Amino acid sequence: MELTCLHNKFNLSALPHLSLPSSKNPNPRFFSRKRNNLCLASTSDTLVTGSGKEVSSKKDAELGDLKSWMHKNGLPPCKVVLKERPSYDEKHRPIHYVAACEDLRAGDVAFSVPNSLVVTLERVLGNETVAELLTTNKLSELACLALYLMYEKKQGKKSFWYPYIRELDRQRGRGQLAVESPLLWSDDELAYLTGSPTKAEILERAEGIKREYNELDTVWFMAGSLFQQYPYDIPTEAFPFEIFKQAFVAVQSCVVHLQKVPLARRFALVPLGPPLLAYRSNCKAMLSAVAGAVELVVDRPYKAGEPIVVWCGPQPNSKLLINYGFVDDDNSYDRLVVEAALNTEDPQYQDKRLVVQRNGKLSVQAFPVYAGKEKEAVSDMLPYLRLGYVSDPSEMQSVLSSQGPVCPVSSCMERVVLDQLADYFKRRLAGYPTTLNEDESLLSDPNLNPKKRVATQLVRLEKKILHACLQATMDLIDQLPDHTVSPCPAPYAPLLK
Repeated sequence: MELTCLHNKFNLSALPHLSLPSSKNPNPRFFSRKRNNLCLASTSDTLVTGSGKEVSSKKDAELGDLKSWMHKNGLPPCKVVLKERPSYDEKHRPIHYVAACEDLRAGDVAFSVPNSLVVTLERVLGNETVAELLTTNKLSELACLALYLMYEKKQGKKSFWYPYIRELDRQRGRGQLAVESPLLWSDDELAYLTGSPTKAEILERAEGIKREYNELDTVWFMAGSLFQQYPYDIPTEAFPFEIFKQAFVAVQSCVVHLQKVPLARRFALVPLGPPLLAYRSNCKAMLSAVAGAVELVVDRPYKAGEPIVVWCGPQPNSKLLINYGFVDDDNSYDRLVVEAALNTEDPQYQDKRLVVQRNGKLSVQAFPVYAGKEKEAVSDMLPYLRLGYVSDPSEMQSVLSSQGPVCPVSSCMERVVLDQLADYFKRRLAGYPTTLNEDESLLSDPNLNPKKRVATQLVRLEKKILHACLQATMDLIDQLPDHTVSPCPAPYAPLLK
């Protein structure tokens, strides 16, 4: 949930600033003609010039900029400080992060950001408009927030939110591991994910962003009272798709999902929150809405200077990579999905469909396979697959009259079910261009490209899950009483993908 700073195309100039309601708007024609020049002039990336000493002093000033602005506008005293770490690419500026400014104990409030410094749809559009927009199912909260920030960025230093937007721009959506979301990768870089279902997820998400872009003008017309303050063209004329895509990814990577708040406040952009905070799967600290503010209560002790971490929610590594550009080797929520489906050409399809629905499953069922629980996942799939192989009508009637997912199991049927499952896992593993050993070798290279490194981390963990599933299946085959039994014919076998 970090807001990506969109490199050269999405500089400070590209993201408009949040103008104060009382500000006067210049001549719209002038801004329409001068839009591109204004963007270039307000780019933060062009400000760091001069001698090393000047750059250093400017860095020192910037480290205090965001926090000083927040204190000036209502942030109470807090127990954190902004620090920086170098970027993997020397062309990119160092990354800022939130660290403890004193020793902290579990349960301490690290900071409490007043609602006046939090960007939500309630602030942007108002409750009624938000509800109307979101019920169209055409625009997400992220798209609305991205559009708001894009127009705000165009306001330049006149925007109330200028220090916050500049910080987001500096981060370039890299999060604390310095890698952008693969939604912004090139085709060659996406090839690092060949064989992974995550690659298809990325392409599907990109298509979804494109559809939202095509609906952006809806926001303009439905929330005219808001956008009257911006002397620019309607969204699809003011911003090319690539700029919106970068802004969307930026918002996606830093937005915070608040609990127990009205619809219009559930997605929030919180200064001092992501991307300045690092995510960790085994952390339980999270930003929470309290009376008039959003606060962070730490879940562990910190020494002064240590970076503060927060929980990213129960997300698998594929989502962590897409949303935030990182992979967590210790993610207990990591999982793959095995999709099984009853064969629609089976004459007994409708009866089998009733059986699976009665047992809480679907005719096309997704089985989650969690890391470390592969054996349990395989066991969960077997009753469903066995049902798919039932062909005798009398046996089917027996299943229909039973109270659970019980199917007659013969040695030959069990063998064909397990063989299908084993072949499926082998096929998925064969879809990767590298082996586990080759992945380990790649990751041992300290000079490995960061994007390739994080992609290799992901596919390596996926392969570990698949290998464990295959091993669990082979162990079950070894336990069959008679290995000489030939598998039964299966004209209407269930489908796996």
